[in-house]
Amino acid sequence: MEKLVNDFSFGLFFWQALIFIVLVLLLVKFAWRPIMTAIVAREAGIAAALAAAEAARKEMQNLQADNQRILQEARAERDAMLKEAREIKDKIVSDARAEAQAQGEKMIEQAKATIDSEKKAAMAELKNQVTTLSVEIAEKILKTQLSDAAAQASLVDKMLDDVKLN
Repeated sequence: MEKLVNDFSFGLFFWQALIFIVLVLLLVKFAWRPIMTAIVAREAGIAAALAAAEAARKEMQNLQADNQRILQEARAERDAMLKEAREIKDKIVSDARAEAQAQGEKMIEQAKATIDSEKKAAMAELKNQVTTLSVEIAEKILKTQLSDAAAQASLVDKMLDDVKLN
């Protein structure tokens, strides 16, 4: 540093200062305005980008709120549809159960009617068979008893007594 102070030349300092001032003037005249214009444009671009980012953030918040609302509506609609489907299912099941019970009762009644008619038919058949057997037995008994004249007379008397009693 001492060497610089000892070697100081006023002429060299003058020329260097003059060149520096000329250089600053040239820069101010030709480069300062474009640089400042670029800086202002850059500031405006940054401000616009920040404003656009803020607007995008607000738009995203609005979209998220809308999405949440739409999602809640969709869930509510889904729940309503599931509830309605359950009610329809329950109604169909109860209707089917009632119809099955009605058909079961109808089938039971038909079976009872069939059993009753078959019972009556069996009773009628049994009565017919009993009647036929009774007639055959009576016929055989009468043939054996009517072969004898005294037995015939006692049988007629006995029948006449029974008729009078009834």
